[in-house]
Amino acid sequence: MIQKFEFQELSLKGAYFIKPFYASDERGGLIKDYNIDTFKANGIEHNLKEVFYTISKRGVIRATHFQLVKQQAKLVRCVSGHVYDVIVDLRKDSPTFGKYLGFDLTGGNMNSLLIPEYFGHGYLVIEDSIVSYKCAEVFYAEGDSGIMYNDPDINISWPFEKIGGVNNLIISEKDLHLMSFKDYAKL
Repeated sequence: MIQKFEFQELSLKGAYFIKPFYASDERGGLIKDYNIDTFKANGIEHNLKEVFYTISKRGVIRATHFQLVKQQAKLVRCVSGHVYDVIVDLRKDSPTFGKYLGFDLTGGNMNSLLIPEYFGHGYLVIEDSIVSYKCAEVFYAEGDSGIMYNDPDINISWPFEKIGGVNNLIISEKDLHLMSFKDYAKL
């Protein structure tokens, strides 16, 4: 079986839902989730500068993170497990400023999200997971920031029922003290 790359631009302009190249036979399979030439042929400029993985337990929430300086476009894929992944348009001049989209990314569906610069990104871990990040800019801790996962203005509808309720949420101390969307809009 061979599945070729498929690219779907999302309603938040510049963001893409991507089905990777996948080939399988009696031995198993091969997944190719990034190829610079294929991406360019589909109108996407994404040059890799850094690749990393997060390993998270069920119930972890990683709030809406972004860098205030040296913005990071990211290609994100759940390698194993299941996350509810959310992207938020933080471009102040965009008609979709403050809007979000959510997606179920799993090791089984192999789908990816291309998240452009000036977007926030976060996810709720539905099953123990490993998530791959292929970034077009390196991580700069001094510019690291984010917006609260439960910000009332963005109003993300997190599927907490899939982790047995909000009482099972695991959140870092840092993510408990992120800014609000209103504070971000004032920057």
